[in-house]
Amino acid sequence: MWDWEYARSILPKLLVVIPTTLVATLAAFILACLLGLPIVLARRSNYKWLSLAVYAITEFIRSTPLLIQLFVLVFVLPQTLGLTLSPLLAGIIGLGIHYSTYLSEVYRSGIESIPKGQWEASKALNFNKFHTWTRIILPQSIPPIFPVMGNYLIILFKETPTLSAITVVELLMTAKVIGSESFKYVEAFTLVGVIFFLLSFPSALLVRRLESRVKQRERRRAF
Repeated sequence: MWDWEYARSILPKLLVVIPTTLVATLAAFILACLLGLPIVLARRSNYKWLSLAVYAITEFIRSTPLLIQLFVLVFVLPQTLGLTLSPLLAGIIGLGIHYSTYLSEVYRSGIESIPKGQWEASKALNFNKFHTWTRIILPQSIPPIFPVMGNYLIILFKETPTLSAITVVELLMTAKVIGSESFKYVEAFTLVGVIFFLLSFPSALLVRRLESRVKQRERRRAF
């Protein structure tokens, strides 16, 4: 049976750890954005050894479970390299690296959407590669992919319960602790689900609104 009084009593304990979940989400997303662009640039490199090496690494990361990668950061690195990371830092790095491989594909789609005429115009203006990318390609390719990046931010937010497996005290971990103390798991897990919904649903609406604005801008440019 659902116990409203018990649910009200444990709600403050869950609300306290929301900042940890948000910090892990935002920090990991920023890291993923910062790593995603160099990955796609390396994939497009004229040096075959670099392109193939980055391709192999990204496919390996994408094809292996996130949970395994987190375990490697927390339990394997200290034994092999003597590098010890806090659970939260390991979680941020693990999520950031994992999702950078997906965001690199988002960047790639934006770059490949640029018409060939833009590349030819940069050559005609005698731009070097740095100026071509910073002044012509990236300013046009990144804004249209903001909605897709926003969707990945929401997905990453919903992946943060995975961090409970490496003892990060976020929402799910707190719910597990509360349930183990009272053997009442229904209220704790239900509240966690409600909190995730209340945080992610408005974000999804904002992403849709941003997507509609981007489409409107593209239509104006077309005309």
